[in-house]
Amino acid sequence: MNRFWTLSGKPVGAWPEAETFVLQEAPIPSPGPGQALTRTLYISLDPYQWGYKRRGVDRPGIACHARTVSQVIESRMEGFAAGDLVFNTNGWADYGLMGEGVPRPGYMVPRRLDPARARISQAVGVLGMLGLTAYAGLILMAAPRAGETVVISAASGGVGQIAGQLAKLRGARVVGIAGKAAKCRFVTEELGFDACVSHLSPTLAEDLAKACPGGIDVYFENVGGGVFDAVLPLFNHGARMTICGLIAHYGDEDNSDARATLMARGDAIFKARGVKVGDLFVGDFVAGHHDQFLDEVAPLVASGQLKYREDIRQGLEAVPSAFAEMLRGDNFGKMLVQIAPDPTV
Repeated sequence: MNRFWTLSGKPVGAWPEAETFVLQEAPIPSPGPGQALTRTLYISLDPYQWGYKRRGVDRPGIACHARTVSQVIESRMEGFAAGDLVFNTNGWADYGLMGEGVPRPGYMVPRRLDPARARISQAVGVLGMLGLTAYAGLILMAAPRAGETVVISAASGGVGQIAGQLAKLRGARVVGIAGKAAKCRFVTEELGFDACVSHLSPTLAEDLAKACPGGIDVYFENVGGGVFDAVLPLFNHGARMTICGLIAHYGDEDNSDARATLMARGDAIFKARGVKVGDLFVGDFVAGHHDQFLDEVAPLVASGQLKYREDIRQGLEAVPSAFAEMLRGDNFGKMLVQIAPDPTV
């Protein structure tokens, strides 16, 4: 049988609750022509997935969407054979089909993975869409220059840790915003940021101003809310801001208005100081920049110049609680759930 987490059908609230999801079973599907059956090894948990559930993209009776690392069990799909390791989108499930006619929300074209090049879990992390998100939002959109001050919110998270290190490699001065003291220490001592302040501090605005005495030239926005309010008065003339996410607003009654609210709060300073604001949709960069990203970032990861921390939980049963932890910011690094043995370790 194939176990999978799906929406229970009860109203989806502001944030996940125990009754939001239900674990169901169904027969393991058989691949049709042009399809392959895969067994999920790692499930990636990311903030955008909550939007899928609140907007009705995910539906009761089908596996909740997620990017995954899987192994091919049976293939009738050209270019894939039993035993192959792949990036695909099985979702919150033990097994899934990929290939022609697979009706799954958020389905992405699968690709084979080479475990000799990198750990396979990194295909849904630093060397996957997560890493491309950091690369596109920081390097391609904000283009930090040597000597500039770059601020990264959610700096110890999956995207933030990569974006900050890429800025350091460009010669920028990098300041992180994280939560607990252990995360701030990780950002400075392990990742090499120049400073890190805590968004839990009652003096966040003052702490950030002290850490950025020359103002802010680039801001990588993952959070919104009070964090954005602390950043706003520090923008220099000609600063750039990339909006990657607004996790503080994902539980709002109408989270589609979160960006408009943020822009309204910042409008006067944006105009007065010529701040350029860019909205990041990583899908815009897949076709034209994915190979460029891998060529630059994969060697940095392999050599240890770019460090990357994963927070891996165990077992399909752990997915809903791990997902809620990630949305609260209680994870430490890129959140994954491993649900089957990794044949490469």
